[in-house]
Amino acid sequence: MSKEKDFVKEITSREEDSSQWYVDIIRKAEMADYSPVRGCMVIRPYGYAIWEAMKAGLDRRIKETGHQNAYFPLFIPESLLQKEAEHVEGFAPEVAWVTQGGNEALSERLVVRPTSEAIICSMYSKWIQSYRDLPVLINQWANVVRWEKVTRPFLRTTEFLWQEGHTAHRTNEEAQEEVMKMLEVYRDFVENDMAIPVIPGRKSDREKFAGAHATYSIEALMQDGKALQAGTSHNLAQHFAKVFDITYLDEDSQLKYVHQTSWGVSTRLVGALIMVHGDNRGLKIPPKIAPIQVVIVPIAPKKAKEMVLDKAYQLKARLSQAGIRVHLDAREEYSPGYKFNDWEMRGVPLRLEVGPRDIENNQAVLVRRDNREKLFAAFDQLEAVVDQLLNSIQNDMLTAARDFMETNSFAAADLAEMEKIITEKRGFVYAWWCGSEECELEAKERMAATIRNIPLDQEGARQRVCSEAKCVHCGRDAQEVAIFARAY
Repeated sequence: MSKEKDFVKEITSREEDSSQWYVDIIRKAEMADYSPVRGCMVIRPYGYAIWEAMKAGLDRRIKETGHQNAYFPLFIPESLLQKEAEHVEGFAPEVAWVTQGGNEALSERLVVRPTSEAIICSMYSKWIQSYRDLPVLINQWANVVRWEKVTRPFLRTTEFLWQEGHTAHRTNEEAQEEVMKMLEVYRDFVENDMAIPVIPGRKSDREKFAGAHATYSIEALMQDGKALQAGTSHNLAQHFAKVFDITYLDEDSQLKYVHQTSWGVSTRLVGALIMVHGDNRGLKIPPKIAPIQVVIVPIAPKKAKEMVLDKAYQLKARLSQAGIRVHLDAREEYSPGYKFNDWEMRGVPLRLEVGPRDIENNQAVLVRRDNREKLFAAFDQLEAVVDQLLNSIQNDMLTAARDFMETNSFAAADLAEMEKIITEKRGFVYAWWCGSEECELEAKERMAATIRNIPLDQEGARQRVCSEAKCVHCGRDAQEVAIFARAY
């Protein structure tokens, strides 16, 4: 009994301590746990099931755009990494090195993959000989290691899971088309499957990927007012191609360098899921990526136990046959109240309750996780009602997240106004920016805010900023509106 009482204690309030709230949800919902290795986490089955559902939605989209999956080694020879100086400098503080194999010191140090440009480019230089070999459209699902100083489960860990796409093209126009296509794939997945609204845009030169010609991102807003970079897509131009000698013989018999892209998202999206949708009762998972979409909780007194369980199993079979991911919680050692709390903590979108009275009335009780609304569905209409409710939950969660982002998006005419918003309200701040790194750094040093991106929808961004087109810092003429925010 004490275990039940311990479980139903409220998690730390998000308003009281958002960091502890975040960790409490991860541990109590059994998504992940700390490992003996500094900065690394163990992703538990429920957390991994969420990642697998996300991975499936993304992998389908990636393959639909013509890409194939492959796998490249975890270890990268130091000489390969050192060939690209800017890339090395960008990752140097985060690189983990292997210096010994077995009992012997290695003749050349190996890097534990922080990203795969170097190893993949070395292979592309062998595989690409002619224009007939292009484009190369390859993606890999892998783990990477970055020696982070400060870590948080899913958001920033020493080792994490991700996908990274690496493509090669004949022209810059083809490469740029690929960059924008994959950015749209990410936007579509995060908004439509994860129910998280994002702002697509271009990163400033200071914030772009090391070695990239241009970096584009989708930025999401967490409930604590901080931004999270939810995905990136990079135009690498011919930078790596020239370093790694990736050339092809074109139709005009001229030897030319390829144009490249890379793009990726990671398990930090699981962290975004928690921080965008979670509440003080735990997770809320959008139906499209929920490992369990409906949980059936039988309410069975001893004298009606067999009848209720038989009905519950019948309903489970029907919902499964209809393609709904359903779980029947037939645990006898816990009360229905405990189970309600348990599955709310885990964020299951819809709970189905069935007891003797429900069977008598020929209906089931349905309870939504997102707004806790209770409804009734006749047994003979159950599949249609559940399907309709899941679609409604998916749409309503996106609408709620959009409303939050809109309510917490502001405009600033000068740095003083921006600082007031960032320190008192947080959220996204739209402001004119002249493009200088000096003005960008001033915001970072003064209020720990960075330019998240320069929105692709500049027309919409300009409508938010009513002030004259003058830089928020220096007052010089500005051509673009940027989004500033504190970020994870």
